Amino acid sequence: MIESDDFAARTAPYRRELLAHCYRMLGSIDDAEDLVQETLLRAWRAYGDFEGRASMRTWLYRIATNACLNALEHSSRRVLPTGLSGPTGDPTQEVHLAPEIPWLQPMPDALVASEASDPAAIVAARDDMRLALMAAWQHLPPRQRAVLILRDVLHWKATEVAELIGASVAAVNSMLQRAHAALGDLGPDTPVAEPADPEIRALLDKYAAAFEAADMDTLITLLRADAVWEMPPIAEWFRGNSAVVELIRSKCPYSAGEVRMVPIAANGQPGFAFYLRGHAQSLQILTATPAGIAHVVSYHDSALFAAFGLPTSLAETILPVLP
Repeated sequence: MIESDDFAARTAPYRRELLAHCYRMLGSIDDAEDLVQETLLRAWRAYGDFEGRASMRTWLYRIATNACLNALEHSSRRVLPTGLSGPTGDPTQEVHLAPEIPWLQPMPDALVASEASDPAAIVAARDDMRLALMAAWQHLPPRQRAVLILRDVLHWKATEVAELIGASVAAVNSMLQRAHAALGDLGPDTPVAEPADPEIRALLDKYAAAFEAADMDTLITLLRADAVWEMPPIAEWFRGNSAVVELIRSKCPYSAGEVRMVPIAANGQPGFAFYLRGHAQSLQILTATPAGIAHVVSYHDSALFAAFGLPTSLAETILPVLP
C-alpha cells in the first residue's frame, strides 16, 4: 500500500501533460485517455525496477511515446475533411456522413491546461495544441511525429530522443529535418488570436448572438470572406462566408430563440457548444482573427459533449457560466 501510494503521488503531477502528449501523437481524446492508462499501468508494473537514473517525467514520457508508436502501427491517421478533398461548390447539395473515417477529435482545454504560471508558457502550450497543427502533424509518419513533438514541443535533446526510439543522433536530426520540410509543404497556418483580447472577445460575443438570433445577415459579416467551414463526420467542407451562411440556411433552418451557444475552449481555441431546440447539435471550434472568423470545425457528434462536461440535453439543466 505504501508503494502504491508513493507511485500515485509521484505520477499524478504528470497526468495532464501525458494526456496532451498522447493526444498530439494520436489525434484522439479517446485513444489518448486509453494510452495514458496503459502508460501508468506499464509504469506501475515496472515501478519496482525504476532506479531513478532518469527523472520520473522522462521515464513516463518514454513509456507513453513507445505505447503511442505501438498503437499507431495498427491505426490510420486522423483527418479533417479539409485534408481529404477540395471544397464543395454547392452548399445546398446533399452532404454525406462518413463515420468510418478516423476523424481528428477536439481536446478540451480543461483536461490539459498548463499549470505554469508564466503567461508566455501558457500561450505556447495552447499553440502546440491547435487543431490545424494537430491535423498537419497527422500527415507525418509516426516516428517523425514523435521526434518532432519530443524535440520541438518538449525540447528533449537529440541524444535523449535517439535513445528512446532506438536510432542514432544523425537519424533523429534527419527525421526532424524531414518533418519540418513536410509541414512547410502543407502551407502556412492562420494565426490564432487570444480569446482574452477585447476585440476578439467582442467578435465571439457577436458571433454567438447572431446564431442565437438566427441573424444570418450579421453572421455573414462576422465570417471572413474566405472562411472555411467543416463538419466531421460529414465529409464535405465549404469555403466562403456566403457559402457557409447558405449551408446553414439550407441544412439547419431554425428560428430565433431555438439555439443556445455555450462557450467552450478546445485546442487552445475558443468555441461554442451549439444546442438546437434544447438538444446537443455540434461543437464549434473557431479560428478567430481581427478580420473575422477564419475557420470553424463544427463537430456533429453529441458523444463529444461529455468530454467538455456538457449534457446532451438542456432540459432542466443549469449550465455553468464560463468566463
